[in-house]
Amino acid sequence: MVFYHNIDPVLFSIGPIKIYWYGLMYVISFVIVYLYVRAAVKNKKLKISLAELDNLMIILTIALIIGARLFEVFLYNPSYYFSNPWDIPAVWKGGLSFHGGLVGLVIAAYFYSKIKKISLLHLADIFVVPLAFAQALGRIGNFINGELYGTITSLPWAFKFKSAEGFRHPSQLYEVFYNLVIFSFLFIKRNKKFPQGTLLAYFLILYSIFRFLTEFVREPEVMIGLLTLGQVLNIFMFLGGAALLCYIKKKA
Repeated sequence: MVFYHNIDPVLFSIGPIKIYWYGLMYVISFVIVYLYVRAAVKNKKLKISLAELDNLMIILTIALIIGARLFEVFLYNPSYYFSNPWDIPAVWKGGLSFHGGLVGLVIAAYFYSKIKKISLLHLADIFVVPLAFAQALGRIGNFINGELYGTITSLPWAFKFKSAEGFRHPSQLYEVFYNLVIFSFLFIKRNKKFPQGTLLAYFLILYSIFRFLTEFVREPEVMIGLLTLGQVLNIFMFLGGAALLCYIKKKA
């Protein structure tokens, strides 16, 4: 048994204005992250005001989108975007790199924590829990768009995507699954007494392992030797998470 992907990426249209499922997933993600962190602020787990949280959410969202788009444009599809520069700002159509978004978030959070004199690692531990769930929603958006599909397979749950030849691994759904696993793990651990940065380190390590393995059944976009660009980035991500965990344990 195989499945045919016939989902319209446009949720609805109002004249020339189109609302995409992909964009909706990001809106829902923003709301979930905001409500989760807002609860942490109200419970005194994060020592900033609600007004400061509002500003922080705007800063992080802008940083995430810019970082994710820059990685997509310059690392994954430079030839396409340089030939079609008007598509660079069209983020609602998809094309946001997770690793670029993560870099953008870290840079923005670093400067924010310095200005507000709060712990970057503590801030990251709070945000990383709902962000893991948000990442799962983002992959649902990729699936609806029919992008980032997997390699050709004859497995019974293979999908026929309109823009791809043959039947493919629904690698987006694999990523939805493992991101929900990571979220569940972090959510269970969130109230444990860990040194600051532990949840962030767990996320970096778990995500990099799952994503590295998934890349084997995901249609490669850019190859670096025998590895995909995603696998190379995940090696650095794993090393960063492992180094952070070692640093935390040594400091403790």
